[in-house]
Amino acid sequence: MRILHTMIRVGDLQRSIDFYTRVMGMRVLRTSENTQYKYSLAFVGYGDETTSSVIELTYNWDTDTYDHGTAFGHIAIGVDDVAQMCHAVKQAGGKVTREAGPVKGGSTIIAFVEDPDGYKLELIQNDQADQALGH
Repeated sequence: MRILHTMIRVGDLQRSIDFYTRVMGMRVLRTSENTQYKYSLAFVGYGDETTSSVIELTYNWDTDTYDHGTAFGHIAIGVDDVAQMCHAVKQAGGKVTREAGPVKGGSTIIAFVEDPDGYKLELIQNDQADQALGH
């Protein structure tokens, strides 16, 4: 068994595709549209869905904002240089909500950024990812 994808609802599909591809460096893996039920999907990720977990962006045609509630936390993404990625996100017009630095109570370098819909993405230094996973 493995995790296939995480689905998040977005208010503007093209804006979200732009963020995840241009800012976060993912690629669009596939898209679909359902005219009967009025929604569109885009699957984005760093690798093929057969071997990697991806993000499903769901756009319901008549909804442009969502209440995230308090249950969802974040999506973690391993990057080679957290500080450089924060800089790149800001340069691209993205929002960094926690600058690169050690996690509280530890030494793993992390940061947090937000996508256009306010979902949190935790950036974790790749060379410390095993340490962050408890390995």
